[in-house]
Amino acid sequence: MDLSYKNDLTFKDQDFTKKELPKAEYDNCTFVNCNFEDSYLSSFVFLDSEFIDCNLSNTKIKETTFKDIRFTSCKLVGMPFNTCNAFLLSVNFSGCNLEFASFRDLKLVLTSFKNCALHHTDFTAVNLTGSSLIECDMKEAIFENTNLEKVDFRTSYNFCFNPDLNRMKKAKFSKEGIHGLLQHLNILIE
Repeated sequence: MDLSYKNDLTFKDQDFTKKELPKAEYDNCTFVNCNFEDSYLSSFVFLDSEFIDCNLSNTKIKETTFKDIRFTSCKLVGMPFNTCNAFLLSVNFSGCNLEFASFRDLKLVLTSFKNCALHHTDFTAVNLTGSSLIECDMKEAIFENTNLEKVDFRTSYNFCFNPDLNRMKKAKFSKEGIHGLLQHLNILIE
């Protein structure tokens, strides 16, 4: 099925839980203060677009394409990014709530997470090489078999993971954050 093509459009203050967004390829589009909560966006295509102040919590995105997408101040609770189309996946996040989101098994090289809530977010087997996690709250985020090489954690906090279970060459940490790498040893640091 060929998708219709929509480009250079702005969608503002739309509630797509009441009237669905038409299935299409959206290129260079902006979505501002839109509600997609629990919506079906499976097999949609989003290219070089931005979501600002949108609620995409629990949205179904199986085989959805996200290429060069910016999420700013969005609620993305429970987003199953691991089900979207991994080919050409390129996303960046600023000021977003990504609690309980899943990025399992994805390639997110050079991805930026800035000032995001990443509580219980699943990064299992993700390639985050060269990514930056700036001022992110990572309470109970899951890192296992994750490639964290050259990842910048220096301003993030509440992370706790076992370095032996992840690739971490040249990852950056602050002195204050180092306890999150040692907590699995059950030692006291004062």
